[in-house]
Amino acid sequence: MNDEINIEAGRLLFARPFRFVKGCVRMDDLPPADRVEVAFAGRSNVGKSSLINALTGTKDLARTSNTPGRTQELNIFEPADEVFRIVDMPGYGFAQAPKPKVEAWTKLIHKYLAGRPNLRRVYVLVDSRHGPNANDLSVMNQLDKAAVSYQVVMTKADKPGTMALEANIAATRAEIAKRPAAHPEIIVTSSEERTGLDLLRAHIELLTRS
Repeated sequence: MNDEINIEAGRLLFARPFRFVKGCVRMDDLPPADRVEVAFAGRSNVGKSSLINALTGTKDLARTSNTPGRTQELNIFEPADEVFRIVDMPGYGFAQAPKPKVEAWTKLIHKYLAGRPNLRRVYVLVDSRHGPNANDLSVMNQLDKAAVSYQVVMTKADKPGTMALEANIAATRAEIAKRPAAHPEIIVTSSEERTGLDLLRAHIELLTRS
């Protein structure tokens, strides 16, 4: 996967201009299931929007905020040639919103994960400073149950010290080793330092042609 050809193919895929398509609050709002989709899931404030912006080389394609729970819809992004689709999901766990709204997001997430036929992979974002928490494990359980392929992407790898980072990676690796739908490789990233992005792009590019 570290092959230079794959890395270059991923770079070219994400060199295209990307656009925000729409925000969806119901399954009926989603675009037709006519191309490969990859989704990004993670606890509130794990850095999903920052990672999407870093992957696509933009500053504000996905809205970022220090306020947890800012993403309240399934936000759809596509490159100019519409070869695939990125779905930014509402953050799970803590969200600064009324309980009924949080429950509505949760139902939407569950329906999307279990019922989207063109969803090729979910990238479950885990904060490198902490490793997977109960909410992360709950989402992984759901993905295992629904037999939806997922891969862990550790974010904010520039924040913890080296020993803490290595310990959290090891704990995460041990957790996913026993899970049937989990991809065995963990991708460690930092949006600020732009590390791990080339590998993530390469993984996504492979999905678009497999």
